[in-house]
Amino acid sequence: MKAINDFLSAMLPYTEWAMLLLLIGGGLYLVFQSRFLPYRYFGHAIAITAGKYDDKDAKGDVSHLQALSAAVAATVGLGNISGVAIAIYMGGPGVIFWIWITALIGICIKFYSCSLAIMFRGEDSEGKLQGGPMFYITKGMGEKAKPLAIFFCVAGLFGFLGVFTANQFTQTFMNVVKPNETLALLGDFNWKLIVGIILAIITSFVIFGGLKKIAKVASAIVPFMVLLYFVAVLVVMFNNAEQIGPSLKLIITEAFNFKTMVAGGFWGLVILGVRRAMFSNEAGLGSAPMYHGQSKTDEPVQEGLVAMLGPFIDTIVVCTLTAVVIILSGAYLEAESNGILMTLIAFKKSLFGFGDILLMIIVSAFALSTLFTYSYYGVKCLSFLTNAKIGKYYNWYFVATIVFAAVASVDLVINLIDLAYALMVIPNMIAVLYLSPKVNTAAKRYFQKMKQGGA
Repeated sequence: MKAINDFLSAMLPYTEWAMLLLLIGGGLYLVFQSRFLPYRYFGHAIAITAGKYDDKDAKGDVSHLQALSAAVAATVGLGNISGVAIAIYMGGPGVIFWIWITALIGICIKFYSCSLAIMFRGEDSEGKLQGGPMFYITKGMGEKAKPLAIFFCVAGLFGFLGVFTANQFTQTFMNVVKPNETLALLGDFNWKLIVGIILAIITSFVIFGGLKKIAKVASAIVPFMVLLYFVAVLVVMFNNAEQIGPSLKLIITEAFNFKTMVAGGFWGLVILGVRRAMFSNEAGLGSAPMYHGQSKTDEPVQEGLVAMLGPFIDTIVVCTLTAVVIILSGAYLEAESNGILMTLIAFKKSLFGFGDILLMIIVSAFALSTLFTYSYYGVKCLSFLTNAKIGKYYNWYFVATIVFAAVASVDLVINLIDLAYALMVIPNMIAVLYLSPKVNTAAKRYFQKMKQGGA
């Protein structure tokens, strides 16, 4: 494991600048090219999600709300709870500011990429309707771009593993339940192995049921667990109301810390913020278009508008709440509290001593919904590389890696995901930028139609 981790750490710096340039540079280009369109139609996006413009005869498998719930289930999860803690642990409170900036740009990237997912839908070898980067790359850019689609799918075979979730869930269980003391003295490794095997068994029950089952389970779990997390965070914030202002101020002052800039760590801070924001809301990564590509709609712009709500819910709202709790509780000042451990300390300190138990329940729901949805992305990648029949075997590999992740170190897991994500961003963002004029044309047509009352 140490050898794998050393290799991943050595590879990461080579991909970071490409990721930064494509996500931030490319994202800003889309923001200005769209003339801030996604931000101007926020209310309309909510109305579409609520089902106001649903078309019963449209092609697709799931509703707008189910597609958004499933995509948010994959992103609202441990990326928001422990991903934020890891960001603060590695870069201090200032890194949250750069997470915000990336998320705001991510709203526009999601609008474009998920519009393309509907615009260029394809079929798999079984004739089922599919969407996602591999289809808008090959159908939108032409067969000459197929190597880009293959590159995306190969990186996706690693990026879409549930390793981070399994690892952080196991860490939560070990810290809250303390099984060696409360259950039986089997040693840390054995307990982690047991947790990994149980997680793998539960996950396999759902993922072998297919997409509709995933969408059903996700749309049932997600609203409830997000609400429970909100209530817990709001109680903490209400009890520490006087600390909210100073916590937010600290985020902004640390983001532009003069000492950090002089020391040359400024770009490191920005890159860390971009990495963790992408891990949190997946804008630019190409995962959400796979779900949104299944939506029951024939109007690409509608799906783009629904999808852009993801980064807002996920990062601007959920990540900010987590960050404020971590900062106002002082948990970020405790050494060696990396990942979920930092958030557990924050909740335990702030919620009458049992906040860590409540967080354990929330994390369990988040972890399972993320594992259910991620496997689906990997199946689509393998199906594109081979065929739909072979693609289903990805689930076996996915389940096996849950056990591996449970016993792996948090550093190894983060490095693996960061590297795979950075590699996936490259082909996806090249395609989104290349095809963006087609989305602009479709948006112009859609909003003209809407003004005439036909949308």
